[in-house]
Amino acid sequence: MGIVDLHLPDVGSLKGKRHALKGLKERVRARYEVSVAEVDHHDLWQRATLALACVSHDSRHANEVVSKAMDFIEEHVEGRVIDTSVEIL
Repeated sequence: MGIVDLHLPDVGSLKGKRHALKGLKERVRARYEVSVAEVDHHDLWQRATLALACVSHDSRHANEVVSKAMDFIEEHVEGRVIDTSVEIL
């Protein structure tokens, strides 16, 4: 599982935040076949925390997929990544 904390400085409303995150989450899901959900900062316009999950019989493979998906987010987010963490369950 990966956690990505985001700062979205150009977003001016919750609607704008949802729009920006929706496209990003859809691209990550389609490209890496992971689950992505906003898990924190629901009421803040310019902050978001995304959780990514990958199920695999091989923990090394799951870690690699999640790491690549997190790198993709960092490269394509309309803002900046504040913090990341990865946990293998």
